[in-house]
Amino acid sequence: MRFIKKVFGILKAPSVHFGFGLLVFSGFVTGIIFWGGFNTAMEFTNSEPFCTSCHENLYQELQTTIHFTNRSGVRAICSSCHVPHDWTDKMARKMQASKEVWAWMVGTINTEEKFQARRRTLAEHEWHRLKANDSLECRNCHNFEYMDFTVQSKRASDSHSTHLASGEKTCIDCHKGIAHQLPDMEGVPGW
Repeated sequence: MRFIKKVFGILKAPSVHFGFGLLVFSGFVTGIIFWGGFNTAMEFTNSEPFCTSCHENLYQELQTTIHFTNRSGVRAICSSCHVPHDWTDKMARKMQASKEVWAWMVGTINTEEKFQARRRTLAEHEWHRLKANDSLECRNCHNFEYMDFTVQSKRASDSHSTHLASGEKTCIDCHKGIAHQLPDMEGVPGW
């Protein structure tokens, strides 16, 4: 009991037992270690091995698209499209994604069959998110100002030069299914 009282006494008034400089230095070192660990964990959760540990089926779909292999050699990974690059937006997305990790852990989407049963709902959540942020993740790589409409098909050029330029539409409005197979869209107007 005496030991516990002593520990609480130190925690209650650490400056009585330790010098101010030691406390500041210890806090600084602890902060660096915490920040380094936090950043390492965030970067790990942005890696393909982390994403594909649960979403192997989606990774196989991605491998058949232009975002995986293309003439320019620029390749998108999962976090390129699903995680914003700005720190504050990234943290907000990570908090949202924690629900997805939880759903996998508790067994809501932990098998291919369960995932396929909820695929349309999950896709609609992602499309809504991208619509709400004006396809921010697309715009991290694709810049409207640098599009060369002369090398685009007439349909793409017309659409980009009118809908994107006016802000009437955003990338995800037309490019659903660009990196993954579309879910069953039966009963959805316009499909």
